[in-house]
Amino acid sequence: MTTTQLRREIKKRVDRLSPDRLPVAADFLAYLQERQGNHATEELLGIPGLVGDLRKAERDLAAGRGTPLRKLRRKHGAP
Repeated sequence: MTTTQLRREIKKRVDRLSPDRLPVAADFLAYLQERQGNHATEELLGIPGLVGDLRKAERDLAAGRGTPLRKLRRKHGAP
């Protein structure tokens, strides 16, 4: 089943739910969405040294040590 077909099927099922079941469905969908975001965060945090590199980059930017995006684009041939 394609993603579009799945979305249609889910919408049909939600439309057939009784009003007292809609909050349960909404909570469950919110839970799934939150877990999806957490998974991506966990994956990023699993990269060795990433948090330290980000903190250093933040300190460098705060101290004025950085390269403007325009310069990076010109340096690498982008418009």
